[in-house]
Amino acid sequence: MYRYSEFDTEFLAERNAQFRAQVDRRIDGSLTEGEFKPLRLMNGVYLQLHAYMLRVAIPYGTLSSDQMRQLALLAEKWDRGYGHFTTRQNIQYNWPKLNDIPDMLDSLAEVGMHAIQTSGNTIRNVTADHFAGAAADEVADPRPYAELLRQWSTDHPEFQFMPRKFKIAITGAENDRAVIKAHDIGLQLIERDGVLGAKVIVGGGLGRTPMIGKTLSEYVAFDDLLAYLESTVSVWNQIGRRDNKYKARIKITVHEHGIDAIRAKVNERFLQVRPQFKGADMALLEEIKGHFAPPTFREASVASFESAYSNDPVFRSWVDTNISAHKNADHAIVTISIKKHGQTPGDATADQMRAMADLAQEFGYDELRISHEQNVILPHVHKSDLPAIHARLKEHELATANIGLISDIIACPGMDYCALATARSIPVAQKIATRFDELKLEHDIGEMKIKISGCINACGHHHVGHIGILGLDRAGVENYQITLGGDATETAAVGERAGPGFSYDEIVPAIERLVLAYLDVRNSEEETFLESYRRLGLAPFKAALYPEAQADAA
Repeated sequence: MYRYSEFDTEFLAERNAQFRAQVDRRIDGSLTEGEFKPLRLMNGVYLQLHAYMLRVAIPYGTLSSDQMRQLALLAEKWDRGYGHFTTRQNIQYNWPKLNDIPDMLDSLAEVGMHAIQTSGNTIRNVTADHFAGAAADEVADPRPYAELLRQWSTDHPEFQFMPRKFKIAITGAENDRAVIKAHDIGLQLIERDGVLGAKVIVGGGLGRTPMIGKTLSEYVAFDDLLAYLESTVSVWNQIGRRDNKYKARIKITVHEHGIDAIRAKVNERFLQVRPQFKGADMALLEEIKGHFAPPTFREASVASFESAYSNDPVFRSWVDTNISAHKNADHAIVTISIKKHGQTPGDATADQMRAMADLAQEFGYDELRISHEQNVILPHVHKSDLPAIHARLKEHELATANIGLISDIIACPGMDYCALATARSIPVAQKIATRFDELKLEHDIGEMKIKISGCINACGHHHVGHIGILGLDRAGVENYQITLGGDATETAAVGERAGPGFSYDEIVPAIERLVLAYLDVRNSEEETFLESYRRLGLAPFKAALYPEAQADAA
């Protein structure tokens, strides 16, 4: 993983000292909250419903054990003993005191971390496939390219006050685990004639106007990519709407102008920008690649793993759901669920963070990843170590075998924390997970992506959930709309609204009726909910959601 240079360290120290002075001025009254707001947002500090919130960047989701331990320290020393991992591969602390935040930032800097550009109308944390560098299906590890983009975008003088925030995601695999089609720019690494480049997708995004991104270029060679991206962002920065923040994202710009017109503008701008890139970016990329060399994978027998898999049904269930194929046949990718039934999706205690850090150091070549699905990954684990890892995870309530199942729910903080939220998300996720655990149907149901947002901003990605739940305020009462058929993968789709919303007390029974109907109509145990929906359409699921309407029609 990338290690900060002397320049990086000095830059961060200067930024933190600058922000410390700004906090002091806010506390002594020299700055009003209105004057302070743009300054704190540039450093990842929000004013939430009950307290300030600090959002820390985890670039492309990669952490070392030391960094994870430092995140645990922050949770324990300055918060309430836990942190919340987000769909942007960040971690949020919901209860810091403002006067403590500069100390938190200095502590992060000790391990090469920061909160710069985790908010504000800038290029946000660059996210990536959480299996990067380990996945059996990838063309190349996308993280060196993500790091190049991070360095390019941080404090970029042209892109600090754009029409709205801007999000970039990158994957090196054909199977999209980074939701690239729902980002302002999505990049997929591909090869053409043996030369690595990227497919560029633009104009994706969720929120109040969900859109799937369109292909801006089928292939851009990597020595041109940074200039091409600068041209793309520059065009949007010039022509993007600034009169209405709800129409300011690049997805609206693409929609209003059309992808062909945007492509023509980008190509024209590229001709002007390209000569300014004289190879320094490619030299930096080669230097960065040296930080991401794969570990020297150890060789050992996998007989102990095979024996445990054959003889221990609990271990076998965990392996079947939480383990993915690694490019090295004797290794595996371990996804650690932080979605124990009934707990808050994405929350991890300081003790759990330390436990995962210890496992990474002892068994995982000192690497961890955070997924956009709010789980933690050990990307490189020898199969012989899996029984010991599973045993340790059980000790810390981290061994739930539910990755990709109905209780592996994405949920935003909702009205429990967020000042923008109009409904609760966390309790709904907890109740759904608990209910299907009680029914003992989770593994029978199979792959099921439920995503929950507490407001129209869609931080819970509900639009691209197989089942999406959107909490809204209807005359002071929480009302939950259901969308069906969303997809966050390479076959991305925005879900279709099923009909009228449900009250807080009605939403879990509605989801239960929906899922039971799926079990009745699927043509085999192998057919997933999404496959059933695409085969049958909305009608049978709408009938299950609204039985009264069906009775009235009869």
